[in-house]
Amino acid sequence: MKKINSICIIDDDTIMVYGIRKLLELVVDCDDITSYANGKLAFEGIQEKYKATAKAPDIIFLDINMPIMDGWQFLEKFIALPLQQKVRINIVTSSIDPVDKKNYERYTTKTEHIISYNNKPLRKTLIEEITKPA
Repeated sequence: MKKINSICIIDDDTIMVYGIRKLLELVVDCDDITSYANGKLAFEGIQEKYKATAKAPDIIFLDINMPIMDGWQFLEKFIALPLQQKVRINIVTSSIDPVDKKNYERYTTKTEHIISYNNKPLRKTLIEEITKPA
């Protein structure tokens, strides 16, 4: 089982958050799994933790469509942070909008972080694949 220091789940769907947590329990060893219901809360939480520890989450699961601050707005602010580490950002969405796919492709060229685009629902084999640290 892989050991990961910190994972962050950003999704307003509590059932999806529960499902990701359950799948993570099967494939990784991680004591710090944090979840947020929107991008604003997540950005503030990650920024606060980074100021205290100089560490960001190793892996982020990011929904696109959320209230207050959506996934794209979060991503824009997150990649502007002066992080010393690469983060694996897994976009997790049920969207079939081609604009979302184009946004994903644009963000992969704007950052050194590793970004993947994954459609819901997630399966155990996909979680195993996308939980490799950046």
